[in-house]
Amino acid sequence: MSNIVRVGMADLNVCKAPDILITVGLGSCIGLTLYDPIMKIGGMVHYMLPDSRIVANNTNIAKFADTGIPELLKQITRIGANKNRLVAKIAGGAQMFGFTQMTNDIGSIGDRNALAAKEMLRRFNIRLVAEDTGLNFGRTVELHTDTGDFYIKAVKKPVKII
Repeated sequence: MSNIVRVGMADLNVCKAPDILITVGLGSCIGLTLYDPIMKIGGMVHYMLPDSRIVANNTNIAKFADTGIPELLKQITRIGANKNRLVAKIAGGAQMFGFTQMTNDIGSIGDRNALAAKEMLRRFNIRLVAEDTGLNFGRTVELHTDTGDFYIKAVKKPVKII
């Protein structure tokens, strides 16, 4: 029987099959998963912002892509995942509000969060195998560690599995 392992906002967690990682409330935030298909070990980070350098004395490393993703990698390999087999999937990065002038000037936070994920994955040489990002709606996601399936749920939309 599988356990549900919750990942809060600005949080991360890791687990082994048959457990299921779940996070809710992905708007502009990103839910990024790392998965070792041989060991059936998964991890998820729910980060809010791309770059921790905007905050002095940051105490929550899971809040940012540039600190949360490396910490997730460290924790997932600590419990037995092989870095060379890891694959990544991401969801979220929506533009939840219509600040057109601001998004024209600096890009939406959702877009920047998705780009930060891709940049960090390239840096660690981890393949991004699937994504469901952008648009203008929130998501709840689940990583099923027994299969590696990433379930994406959104209000009034069919469940998507990537």
